[in-house]
Amino acid sequence: MNARTFTRAMRGIALAASLGGLSACGALGGGPRESATIFSPDPRVQPDPAWPAVTWQLALAPPSAARVIDSFRIAVRPTPGEYQVYKGASWAKTPTDMLQDTVLRALEDSGRIGAVARQGSGVAADYKLVTDLRRFDADYAGNALPAATIEVNVKLLHTIDQSIVASRTFLQATPAAGTDVARVSDAFSTSLGRIGGEISGWILVTGQEHEARGHGAGAGQSPRGARP
Repeated sequence: MNARTFTRAMRGIALAASLGGLSACGALGGGPRESATIFSPDPRVQPDPAWPAVTWQLALAPPSAARVIDSFRIAVRPTPGEYQVYKGASWAKTPTDMLQDTVLRALEDSGRIGAVARQGSGVAADYKLVTDLRRFDADYAGNALPAATIEVNVKLLHTIDQSIVASRTFLQATPAAGTDVARVSDAFSTSLGRIGGEISGWILVTGQEHEARGHGAGAGQSPRGARP
């Protein structure tokens, strides 16, 4: 066995040891419960000085995602056509909750928006964010280390007529510093912070541009008092 073959073999052994060997369907099944280390990424987003300060209000609709994506199990792609989960590890929150929490906190902490809250909280919003989480997995993509990959499409809606103001897809892939799940979780924290910051800035800029074109609450019927 030459050195290259040996290295590949050892890499495969290490990966197999960390993975549960479960398919996506297996991760959703009712198999025996096992103890797991719970990971909770906690990204902090620093507001960009270029973000505008706005007076309108925003509601965050519950994000949507395929069931296999929005799981407490930590997903990994050893190869492009494979989807597995890490053995003995889980998220403290689902990926959609982590994403929404990141965006909500980024906007709240920025001090650049009149009000932002989850849909159904009672805030009379001028705009609503609709989110579709497409990917949330550790992707090897042929590399020695996985990358914490998050892909999400967002749409900003004007609540007066429910028209789509703009839509955009965001993607972040942060290489982990190692193959162990703790370092993968750290990489997800970085990806979450980056994508949360990008989405927050896009919301503020896009909504303010819409207001400047005369389509805001002051241009016609006010949405105040209407609950999104």
